[in-house]
Parts: sequence; C-alpha cells; structure tokens
Amino acid sequence: MALLALWTFLPGASAAGTESSNKPQQMTDTINTRDAVVEIETTLGPVTVRLYGDTPRHRDNFLKLAKEGFYDGLLFHRVIKDFMVQAGDPTSRDAAPGRQLGAGDPNYTIEAEIDYPRHYHKYGALAAARTGDQVNPERRSSGSQFYIVTGQKYGPRNIAQIEHRLADDARQQLWMKLQKENHAKIMELRRSGDAQALEAFRQELIAEVEAKVQVPELPEQLKTDYVEIGGTPHLDGQYTVFGEVINGMDTVEKIQNVSTDAHDRPEEDVKIISMKVLEE
Repeated sequence: MALLALWTFLPGASAAGTESSNKPQQMTDTINTRDAVVEIETTLGPVTVRLYGDTPRHRDNFLKLAKEGFYDGLLFHRVIKDFMVQAGDPTSRDAAPGRQLGAGDPNYTIEAEIDYPRHYHKYGALAAARTGDQVNPERRSSGSQFYIVTGQKYGPRNIAQIEHRLADDARQQLWMKLQKENHAKIMELRRSGDAQALEAFRQELIAEVEAKVQVPELPEQLKTDYVEIGGTPHLDGQYTVFGEVINGMDTVEKIQNVSTDAHDRPEEDVKIISMKVLEE
C-alpha cells in the first residue's frame, strides 16, 4: 500500500484550512441537541443557515459569536469558485485592500465534531475551517472561521473514486495511530539495527490496517446529493460540518462569482453586515 511505504511519525501534509490557536475552547457543560437558525446579512444579500444540534460545540460557539457581534464587519476573505466561500477572520475587519488574510481567530480552537457520513460537504454545507493535519492532528476547528460549500456536481463514476479515497484516508489515519502507539517498539528495533525484524513488524502493522479498513458503502442520499446538487467530497471526514444553508444560496452564488486576487480575496470587499439568531 503506497500510503504505508514509509515510516513517518508526523501526520500527513496540510489540508486546506486556516491558522488557529491551540488554546482550548471554553464552553458550557450544558449540552442540548436542538438545531438553531441564524440569518447572515451580507453586502450581497442574506444567507440563512441551520446549525446542527448534534454538533453542539460548534453550534453554541457560532451562536455566541453571532450574538456578540463578533462577525459584524468581517469579510469573506477567501473565495474560490466551484469550491467554497470563507469568512470569520477577525483581522479582516477594515483590512487594507490587497492584504492577505486568513490567519486570524479568537485565540482558541474547538474540539472536532466530525460526524461523517451523517454530515458531509454537499452544496450549501456550513463547515469550520482549521489548520492542516501536520500541525493539527486532532483536526480541531478554528474558533471563528467558517466556510460555505459550493463545489461541483459529480458523475456516478466519481462516486466509486470517492469511496476508495475515503478508505485510503482511513488507512492513513489508522497507520499514524498505530505508529504513535508503537513508537517505543519501532525505535527500539531501529536502534538494534535488525532491519529484518523492523520490516516484519511494519508488515504486521500493514496487515492490521488492511484487515480493519474496508472500502465504505456511501449512503444513497449522499451519493444522490453529490450527483444532483454537487459539493466538495474530498473534504469529507476531515473537517467539521456543523450546519447548512436553508435560504440564500443565490447570495452565496453571487459571492463565489466575484473577481478575486492572487490570494483568493475578493477585489471588492464582500462583508458580513450582521448576524441575527432566529431560532435556538
């Protein structure tokens, strides 16, 4: 298996995301499972999102920041057509034209609530940005940065490729976990200079990975959504999806179609004017 060709003790290359602090998120211990609804007023129109009750840390954090006015005046600082639109960097407020953005946050991160395949990156999905796996193996979310998926539609043939990619990602994650758990033994074998024993142990771990990870069968609704409305399936299982747009994708379409600079920042600012909690 190509992914397991090398002994590596750090997680793989960074995925798309944003810079964020490692300070733990301070949240209430009270957990409920109610969905919430927030209206986001932007300079290009309104967007209404539903926050999932089964991702309570992200829901409560988003509600808290919305009520505090944290997002008011922030830019959609990263816009990539047929992919996503991203906002929530506090340094984007009144940022000078042309300034590269995306490293700001409220000085904490949020524990991942990745619930795949229940929640996935379909068209209109609301998800949390984060730093990449190399510096963030727990896949903790930015305390404030979020993105809304636009993506593209996929043909039925692409679905099988998605399933195999997910299996490869699961193998890689298990491989990293096993290496971490067996770090002492691996280092002992390396120090002994017994290359044959080291290779035998590597093959033992590979066999364990192959036995435990199979190509998944994706839910029919997920397959249908990616074929009929589209999305960004290559992010599935790696970022926390904590809501979806229930009204205003026409506004999101306007945002994703604006002209952008070399840093994917809109050449003319697209701002969040305000957020209003409609249901909680």
